[in-house]
Amino acid sequence: MITIKSPREIETMAAAGRIVAATLALVARHVRPGLSTEELDRLAEQFIRSHPGARPSFKGLYDFPATLCTSINQEVVHGIPSSKRVLKAGDLLSVDVGVWLDGLHADSAATFPVDAVSADAERLLATTRTALAAGVAQARAGNHVGDIGHAVQQVAEGAGYSVVRELVGHGIGASFHEDPQVPNYGKPRRGPRLVPGMTIAIEPMVNVGGADIRTLDDRWTVVTQDGSLSAHFEHTVAILENGGPPRVLTTAD
Repeated sequence: MITIKSPREIETMAAAGRIVAATLALVARHVRPGLSTEELDRLAEQFIRSHPGARPSFKGLYDFPATLCTSINQEVVHGIPSSKRVLKAGDLLSVDVGVWLDGLHADSAATFPVDAVSADAERLLATTRTALAAGVAQARAGNHVGDIGHAVQQVAEGAGYSVVRELVGHGIGASFHEDPQVPNYGKPRRGPRLVPGMTIAIEPMVNVGGADIRTLDDRWTVVTQDGSLSAHFEHTVAILENGGPPRVLTTAD
């Protein structure tokens, strides 16, 4: 069931979103060769819990063991932080993080270059950021979920990449995953209609190679089937009145 949020609830989600954005900024400042993903996770959890009433959304969600999802190179999403996963120059690190505050969640993700990365990797990052912006621009009252997915798909596939189809964006609020599902592909004017007060997480996952994925034996880490690089960017947004642009809730503003 799709839930409509009150203005007060949206403000609470925006407050959670500011902590999310600040957490990603903290991670960005610390990403460097030689650092383990476990160290990043510890920093993020301490920072989130330093805000009164806030806690990590992911830790314990479906029994996930950490605050961050840290996914490297061909890992698409849900990588588990570990002292054994040490960053190397040239890696791409995708970080997904959520924050619960006063009964509501906010969710965002970004992919960071570790030191200097290849021109191909930089192009993947730029394209995935552009795909997210295109999807967010379609999140307007009167449009449909398919308009978002179509916009993401056009950008990614137009650059010669593929979009992951088995994992999707989602509604978010009192529950971390709510209706509707928000695929990163689709046809305009299809799917649930967007109405004011809806809050959704839009999250392109873009692969250099094919769209196929598989899950590793840890039952969490999702990787590209062909071993190609993947990038992931995400924002939580609120649909506003009068068909205007959405409010991005996971920013520092």
